[in-house]
Amino acid sequence: MSQPITTQPIDDGAWWRVTLGGSKGNVLDAELMDALDAVFREARQDRRLKAIVLEGAGDHFSFGASVQEHLPGPVEGMIARFGRLLRAVVDSSVVVLAAVRGQCLGGALELVTLSHRIFANVNAKFGQPEITLGVFAPAASVLLPRRIPRAHAEDLCLTGRIIGSPEAHAIGLVDEVVDGDPADAALAWARAHLATKSASTLRLAARALRGDLAAALGTDLPSVERLYLDELMQSADAVEGLHAFLEKRPPQWRDA
Repeated sequence: MSQPITTQPIDDGAWWRVTLGGSKGNVLDAELMDALDAVFREARQDRRLKAIVLEGAGDHFSFGASVQEHLPGPVEGMIARFGRLLRAVVDSSVVVLAAVRGQCLGGALELVTLSHRIFANVNAKFGQPEITLGVFAPAASVLLPRRIPRAHAEDLCLTGRIIGSPEAHAIGLVDEVVDGDPADAALAWARAHLATKSASTLRLAARALRGDLAAALGTDLPSVERLYLDELMQSADAVEGLHAFLEKRPPQWRDA
């Protein structure tokens, strides 16, 4: 099996090209999340590093978090692990440039929302489809309204609809839409705008700009996670929706 994460230093380590891989659809399972967490903790210590270009291997960025790990039992560990990963991204104080090809759904979009800039292929797709499985997206509930207008964030989280790059760009989710490889576009942007900057000053600027995100991940996110675990996961419909998805059948909602 391929490694869950590959890291390629570029331009004497000024940039890292970090690629999610290891499974079909680059699913954010426990192994991949732990590996990516370690990458960002290492990035925090590398004073030469100015930016990370984050992409998915193959045709897609990521289908999102593992549905199996959302089930009662594994879900507590999954929620804790994903929260640690998101905090590691912000705590690294490294500029993060997301390069999205294909699908970027669920937990993958929550992760990408923390990027400083999002570059997407014209055929990329974005969405928070958790509601269609009878659950909701904890991190997106906190992070998405901080990136795009609340009405658009609520639309995505409440309907679960999938949108293309043009619409994602129109609502401010995506910063640049390209016909070719978005990772190449991200690297070109970094070289044009960040190469002459001090790596240490970039870190401090990133910390200054994202103090509100760090605070939200430390206070607001844990509160929403408790709502998810203590109330949502005690409901019949959450369990039914997850099992229906895994069993490839329509859910039978009890509205309870």
